[in-house]
Amino acid sequence: MGLTALLPLFALAQPGEPVPPPPPDNWQEILDADRQSIEGRRRPGYEAPLPDAVTQDNKGAVRAPPPEAFPTDQVPIPDRWRLIESLGVVKERWFDPYGQNTLKGDRPIDREKVKWLPIKGEDWFFVANAVSDTVLEPRTFPIPVGVQTTERPGSLDVFGKDASVVFSQTFIGGVALIKGATAFKPPEIEYRLTLALNVNHVNVPERRVLFVQPSKPSHRTDHFLGVQEAFVDYHLANTSDRYDFRSVRVGIQPFQSDFRGFLFNDQQLGIRLFGNRDNNRFQFNLAAFWRLEKDTNSGLNSVVQSPRNDWVFLANLYRQDFLIPGLTSQITAVYNMNREKRDVEIDDNGFPVRPALLGDLRGREYDVVYLGYNADGRIGRVNLTASLYGALGEDRNSFFTSKPAQIRAFFAAAEASVDKDWMRFRLSGLYASGDGDPYDNRENGFDAIFENPVFAGADTSYWIRQTIPFAGGGRVIGINGRNGILNSLRSSKEQGQSNFNNPGMMLLGAGADFDLMPELRVSANANHLWFQNTATLQALRNEGSIPKSIGWDLSTAAVWRPKATQNIVFRLSGATLLPGAGFRDLFTNSERNRNYYSVLANLILSY
Repeated sequence: MGLTALLPLFALAQPGEPVPPPPPDNWQEILDADRQSIEGRRRPGYEAPLPDAVTQDNKGAVRAPPPEAFPTDQVPIPDRWRLIESLGVVKERWFDPYGQNTLKGDRPIDREKVKWLPIKGEDWFFVANAVSDTVLEPRTFPIPVGVQTTERPGSLDVFGKDASVVFSQTFIGGVALIKGATAFKPPEIEYRLTLALNVNHVNVPERRVLFVQPSKPSHRTDHFLGVQEAFVDYHLANTSDRYDFRSVRVGIQPFQSDFRGFLFNDQQLGIRLFGNRDNNRFQFNLAAFWRLEKDTNSGLNSVVQSPRNDWVFLANLYRQDFLIPGLTSQITAVYNMNREKRDVEIDDNGFPVRPALLGDLRGREYDVVYLGYNADGRIGRVNLTASLYGALGEDRNSFFTSKPAQIRAFFAAAEASVDKDWMRFRLSGLYASGDGDPYDNRENGFDAIFENPVFAGADTSYWIRQTIPFAGGGRVIGINGRNGILNSLRSSKEQGQSNFNNPGMMLLGAGADFDLMPELRVSANANHLWFQNTATLQALRNEGSIPKSIGWDLSTAAVWRPKATQNIVFRLSGATLLPGAGFRDLFTNSERNRNYYSVLANLILSY
C-alpha cells in the first residue's frame, strides 16, 4: 500500500485498534513524488485523483452530428459562411439589419446570381448602408439688420430680432465592393461610393441674412446632392504574420488628422498611404488632399465645381502604450498650401466668401505648417485626451497692412474624465492664441484648416453649434463657425480661408454623462468662454476696449437608442449662452433679450 493510502488510515484509527506505523521522516518528499507525473511511468499503488466532472447547460444548442453522419472522404468547405448556410442555422432576409445579410457584407457574393458584375475570383463582398439624418433646430443669436431694408418697417437698429429655426433632412446612401476575408485580414481591394442628399429650410426674422438681395424673403428652402465618398482602397502588402499591412487609398475619402477633430476633419479628394507595424503598435499615414468646393447651405462636397487652389499635405505616426502603458501618442505634421489670391468666390446666396470682406478686401494666399502632438488613452483610472499644435508660416497679404506677415500661433486642449459605475465626470480646457497687434508683421491667432471638434459637449454646446455673425467691421463674417470652436473671423468654414488675425479662444468646462439605462444616456456641460485677445475686434469695430469674457455656455442632452444599437438614435438637447461683458459689448438684439438658446432635435436611422 502506498504512503498516500496509509495517511488516512493512520488518521482514522479508533481506540483499542492497532495503530499503523507512523510515516517516515521523509514522507513529504515521497508524497510529492507520488503527485509528480512521469511520462510512461507510475508509482505502484498510486492512483491520481480524477478531475471534477464536466457539466454543460446550453439549452437550445445544436448537438454535433454522430460520427456515422460524416462521409469517409472529407470534403473541405471553402469558408465559414457556406458552412452556416448549409446547416440552415441562419435564414437570410435582405431587410434585416441584425441577422446575417449579404447586403451588409456578412456573406460573400454568389457570383452565379450576379454574373454581370466585373469581378474575378472568390470572397467578394457587397456592403450597402443607408442613413436618414433629421434635424429640427430652433435657436436665437444676434442677427444684423439689413442696410437697405428690413423685414418690418421701422426696424432700423444694428441688430434685429434673434429667433430663427432650421429644418434639415439628409439621406445618405453608400455601397462598397470588397475582396477579401475581411474578418481575418485587411481586404485586398475596396471600391466605395457614398452620396448624400440634403433638403433644408431656414426661417429668420430679418432680410439680407439668407440672401444678399434685400428684395428676397427671410426664409429659404434648398437642396443639394453631394459626393461624400468615392475611392479605391488597394492592399499593397502584409508585412508580418499578424497581418500588419500597407495600403493605399485614392479618391474622395474621410480623414481626421487627430483624435478629436481639432485641425482637419473632412471628406476630401486625395491620396493616402497608410498601414501599421509591430503587431499594430505603430500606425502611420502619409496623405495629400486637394480641397473640393462645398455647397453653401448643406456643407456637402460639390464635384460640379473645380477644386480649390488649396492643398493639404499630411504625415502622422501613432504609437500605442507610449509614453506610458494605456496611452496612445501621435505626432503629426500638416502643411496647408493656399494659392487663392486671385480667386473671387461668391456663395450660392450672393455673399462674397473669398476674399473675406475684412480690411483691405484684397485676395490672400498663405503657407502654414502645423506641428502637433496628440494623446488619447488612460492613466490609471483617468481617461485623457490632449492636443498641442504650433502653426508656423507666412501670410502673403495681411488684410490689415496689405503686407506679408509671419504666422506664429499656438493651440492646446485637454479633456480628462473619470468613470464611476454608470457615470463619467470630465473636465475640459482649451487655449487658442489670439493676435495682440493686428498692424504688425506677425499674425498670432490660431486657426484650423477644417475643424469639427468632439470636445466640451461637441455640437450640444451653444458656441460650437451656432455661428455668431460679426456685424460692424466685416460683412458676412462670423466670430466662430458652425460646428467649430475657434473664434477665427472667417467668411465661411466651408468656403472661406483660414484667418490668423483673430481674437483666439480660452475655455474651461466641466461635464458629466449618466448611462441611466443601456438605451438612455443623459449628459450635461458647463463651459466658460473668453477671447484670448480682443485687439483684432477693437480694430475692426473701432472701439477702444472690449472685455474678454464671452460668457457661460450651459447645455444638456438626452440620447435614446430604443434597440440599444446605433440603428435608431434620437437626441434632444438644449443649450443657452449667458453672455459675459465682452459678448454684451459686441452684440445685442432688438428685444433686449439677455440670454440666447439653442434646441436640437435629431433622429438618425441607419441600415
